[in-house]
Amino acid sequence: MSAVTMEATTILPILRKKLAFLSGGKDRRSGLILTIPLCSDQTSMEELSATLDYLLSIPSNHHTTPHDKCKARGFTVIVDGRRSQWNIVRRLCCSWLQNVIPAEVSLVCVVKPDEFWDKKVTHFCFWKEKDRLGFEVILVSANKLTRYIEPCQLTDDFGGTLDYDHSDWLSKRLVFEKFTKESTSLLDELSIINEADKSSAVDKDKSADCNLLPSFDPETVLQSGHELLSELQQRRFNGSEGGGGPGGPAWCPMEEELLAQPQVMKLLDSLREQYTRYQELCRQRSKRNQLEDIHTKVMQVVTWLQGPGSELLKSHQTIGDSIRAAQALQQKHEEIESQHSEWFAVYVELNQQIGALLSAGEEEEVVELKSLQQQLSDVCYRQAAQLESRQNVLQAAHSFHSSTQELSQQLDSLLGMLCADVAPADGAAIQQNLKMLEEKLQTVEAGLASLRQKGALVLEQMCGQSAWPVEEADRASEDQQDNVQQIQAVMDEMQLRKQRCEDMVDVRRLKMLQMVQLFKCEEDALQSVEWLGELLDALLKTHVRLGDDSQETRTMLDKHRKFVDVAQSTYDYGRQLLQATVVLCQSLRCTTRSSGDTLPRLNRVWKQFSVSAEQRQTRLELALDFHTAAERVLQEVCVDAAALDDVDSSGKALLDRLTMPVIFPDGSEHFFGSPSDTAVAAEGVRERLLLVEERRLQLQAGGIGYHDERGRGTRRRRRGF
Repeated sequence: MSAVTMEATTILPILRKKLAFLSGGKDRRSGLILTIPLCSDQTSMEELSATLDYLLSIPSNHHTTPHDKCKARGFTVIVDGRRSQWNIVRRLCCSWLQNVIPAEVSLVCVVKPDEFWDKKVTHFCFWKEKDRLGFEVILVSANKLTRYIEPCQLTDDFGGTLDYDHSDWLSKRLVFEKFTKESTSLLDELSIINEADKSSAVDKDKSADCNLLPSFDPETVLQSGHELLSELQQRRFNGSEGGGGPGGPAWCPMEEELLAQPQVMKLLDSLREQYTRYQELCRQRSKRNQLEDIHTKVMQVVTWLQGPGSELLKSHQTIGDSIRAAQALQQKHEEIESQHSEWFAVYVELNQQIGALLSAGEEEEVVELKSLQQQLSDVCYRQAAQLESRQNVLQAAHSFHSSTQELSQQLDSLLGMLCADVAPADGAAIQQNLKMLEEKLQTVEAGLASLRQKGALVLEQMCGQSAWPVEEADRASEDQQDNVQQIQAVMDEMQLRKQRCEDMVDVRRLKMLQMVQLFKCEEDALQSVEWLGELLDALLKTHVRLGDDSQETRTMLDKHRKFVDVAQSTYDYGRQLLQATVVLCQSLRCTTRSSGDTLPRLNRVWKQFSVSAEQRQTRLELALDFHTAAERVLQEVCVDAAALDDVDSSGKALLDRLTMPVIFPDGSEHFFGSPSDTAVAAEGVRERLLLVEERRLQLQAGGIGYHDERGRGTRRRRRGF
């Protein structure tokens, strides 16, 4: 494959001037037609020479066989001199063409203007120079050029039907040369890269430059080559669509000589082959880079987790001494978890990448990848377990400190209640206070039990923490021992405080029970006073009757004595309660309201009752004597007068007693019952005296020796009534 010796880009401005061109047309010998359109003053021989050099190099850039055919057939040169001077045309044909392309020109057709130049002179001149030039030069008009060249091989400038667009030809030529240059360079580069990688694969100790990259994008070059080949295959190269215009025959002007299909196809095949090898090389290189990158990242994750990550966890093993400290530790642990989560995310990504590579990796790579995956998983899972265990310990510690604070507040509240002075108003208040004290003590006991449970949970969580590596176990063990001692110290302190409070509660409970007993004694003493007062009222208001006979009076006297015994018991009970109150007050070192007025009230009521009871008993005894004597004189057949007189005297004494008031120690006078009740009792005594008087009269009427005495006695009784 020969390289292009001359590129269109180097003389692109000259080529755009269209000083000469290959239209693709052929003469009758199948030789290529080279057209040189001359202008009078604008044609530069240097630029024309450069143009011809480039155009004549085109056929030889494809294959050897077309090049030989072109040389054998020779070019037919059409020199368009219709807009040029004769001397320029003559110099071009006679000397310049011979020097530029002497062996490749077979015929030169000079297109003359219709009204200029001397035919004889020009014809004679070219005829004389034929042998010297080596090619034939003919002077012909444009309309007679078809004698030598078919119209379909001539452009419309010479009355032909061949389509030729110089700009389109030039642009496609640039594309072809660009593809040829880029593909050739790319092939060389890919070959070097592939060979370098092959040699490095054979000799693994030899380092290859794996960073070699082609100068051009292979995909882009291949795409441009395919597009160029498609155009060539469609017979569009060199600006021709085939045919002689609308309705003309479909014919390819340049055929195989100027068509670059074989070269383009060969370049594309070679490029595809090298590019396929390069892609495989890139795939292998990418795979190696990916493995190296995975290995590097795995080592980074493992190094961080076993280094800074483990140091962070080891440096934060305490559990704090309060809720605030535990919360600060939890916040710090969240920051540590956040730092670990970034590396765990890398672990997840690496695990996915390793999984993808394992499904399509080679045996050697699979072993290495599995080893990396296992190492990474072991480290990550161990670190994650330590993080979770630490989180559980901190949560349990926070709950433990919360219970500690709550229990401490409960103990403070209980202690405050125990230290406060107790001055309840009554026994109910003391009972309520005692109930509150018991409830607080139960709350403290429940809080201490909860604290023990949570402390045991913290110890269990710490004992269940993931084991540290051997070189780190000593430090972790020391921290754990400190934490255990701290928890035990807190629970012991709370137990001691609770025991002290229980002792104080026992003392306070005893004191409050004594106060309850004190208030109970005071209340019962007051009740005794009230009961005794009620007995006194009952005695004075209801104990008025004296009985209608001795039997009833005797019964009433017995009831009265029992009534007095009840009052005596009530008084004695009150006295005992007041004595107990004094003892309790001395024990409690306090004064009570009952010590000042209850005892005097009790004594006063008791004295009043005693006076009243004694008066009542005297009346009942008089009434009993009266009824007994009256019944005797009324029932006996023979009655002594003295007995009747005794009945009269006892009845009179009883009536006198009924009219007498009860005088209390304070000098106040009281009467039994109401005046009507007293009148009824007195009427009963009088009725019994009347019966006795009737009995006297009966005895006087039936007996002898009673006259004087009866008379005197009767008179006396009448005077007494």
